[in-house]
Amino acid sequence: MPHDITLIATLATGFVLAFVFGFIASKLRLPPLVGYLLAGVFMGPHTPGFVADTAMAGQLAEIGVILLMFGVGLHFSVADLMAVRRIAIPGAVGQIVIATAIGMAMSMLWGWSLGGALILGLSLSVASTVVLLKALEERGAVATPNGRVAVGWLIVEDLAMVLVLVLLPALAEVLGGQAGPEGTSSGNVFVALGITLVKVVAFGAIALGIGPRVMPWLLRQAARTGSRELFTLAVLALSVGIAFAAAELFGVSFALGAFFAGMVLNESDLSHKAASNSLPLQDAFAVLFFVSVGMLFDPTILVREPMMVAGVLLLVLIGKSIVALGVVLVLGYPTSTALVVSASLAQVGEFSFILAGLGIAYKLLPPEGLSLILAASLVSITLNPLAFATVDRMVAFIRARPRWEAVLEAHRGEQYARLQETLEAARVRAAANAAAHRTLSPQELVERFPVFSTLSPEQREVVLLHMGPFTANPGDVIIHKGELADAAYFISSGEVEVKLGHRRIHLKAGDFVGEMGLLSNQPRSADVVSLDYTKFLKLTRSDFNEILRRYPDIRAQVVELAAQRDQMNREPTIIAPGKESVGGDADAKRA
Repeated sequence: MPHDITLIATLATGFVLAFVFGFIASKLRLPPLVGYLLAGVFMGPHTPGFVADTAMAGQLAEIGVILLMFGVGLHFSVADLMAVRRIAIPGAVGQIVIATAIGMAMSMLWGWSLGGALILGLSLSVASTVVLLKALEERGAVATPNGRVAVGWLIVEDLAMVLVLVLLPALAEVLGGQAGPEGTSSGNVFVALGITLVKVVAFGAIALGIGPRVMPWLLRQAARTGSRELFTLAVLALSVGIAFAAAELFGVSFALGAFFAGMVLNESDLSHKAASNSLPLQDAFAVLFFVSVGMLFDPTILVREPMMVAGVLLLVLIGKSIVALGVVLVLGYPTSTALVVSASLAQVGEFSFILAGLGIAYKLLPPEGLSLILAASLVSITLNPLAFATVDRMVAFIRARPRWEAVLEAHRGEQYARLQETLEAARVRAAANAAAHRTLSPQELVERFPVFSTLSPEQREVVLLHMGPFTANPGDVIIHKGELADAAYFISSGEVEVKLGHRRIHLKAGDFVGEMGLLSNQPRSADVVSLDYTKFLKLTRSDFNEILRRYPDIRAQVVELAAQRDQMNREPTIIAPGKESVGGDADAKRA
């Protein structure tokens, strides 16, 4: 095959086979991840037929790791983790330690080195958050206390694996592997660890100290251009660029750099848009990551080493579940919580592949190690729905027997009740925070406008007939200063910026702009620019006049409100988001 189409051939074959096998897996009610891994197996050197360029696939997979970790950081919620910290943090850490020790003991019985045993044990000790969320969504259990505990537990596992990915290069040689480019030796391992931690701390300090000021600002500048392509490119440049800079300047992994980039952007008002715009790229390259991992799987290991395969499957499907069950019960939580967490951990996923790939790169994990992890992944992910179905039956069985429930559930209610209180408080805070970003219905928008608030519901329905939808892209100018007022805009979702001289006022869903022009017949006094993909209800002057003609009783309110606005415009005041109006700034806001 000509060299100049190797990349195209790898991409085309990878995407086509991933779609075919992923579609089949979905039809069989399995996670598409199983299909992506099987696609890689068919493209790999261990099966007949087309063999993709493994080096090329490996580099594409690295981009997949970056975008995958960027997405993890972008959706990482400290609040969600803190709500379940009393069970998730000690539980996950304890379970990882015990399961890793079991995996290491089993591996060393096979004659593996300490480093290989450690990598295998760690890889098998953690589970896939993606697979868990899919299972919980199918059962409508994501928002339940047990579901929140399981998700928080796996978040702690993800964070633990991020730490392992950071420290592994410094420990590679002392564990019996090959030193990285920076080189370490067993004689100065503590110095190497210290240098690594200093680099990580320095990178984290810069990322968390400067990042929240610079990165959201860059995204906002890209949004103001009004170009969807530039905004998406800004997100991609920040994720991949920071990951590359972190590796080159601080010697930390691409994964950690991308995770920090996502975590910083998570605090931005535009994080939801960054997530939605990067999602297609993240999904595409994540698929290639799983395909490239599947290419390394040697199916013959199922015949060559059946006892090894049986050992890792027993650890993943039964060993981890028993460990998690015991840990949750020891912490004082109900059996139903312990069973849900046990089912959640009965699989392995993306972090296991990343860690195994790094272990092979540093000559720690033997080649059959990745094949064992892949075999465990394929089987465990396939059987995970069965694990949850079994748990559902066991919980129903217990609750159908009052004596059993009293012993296994009721006497452990104190810890569970405290957990419910914490989760409810977190839910209230999250609801208050999300209220500013939600989409308001047309009825809610009309009710918020003072002139229409006194109308009956039936009359407001007539008003809505006069209002039409209007959308704006980031950077679009909705209102130009000095122009004649021809319409008012009621913000349904998104965000706009009112430019009043040197001042900037941000308005969000529920606010409205341009109404003063309809009330006072004065020219616009400010520029209004969309900062997001914003949706409005638009009320033109002619429709407004028609409403006044239809409902003359509100004309007096219009005159009174216009007089109030005129008086406020004569008395300069300072506006804060959420306040009633703007002194000196006619078109600014009323929330």
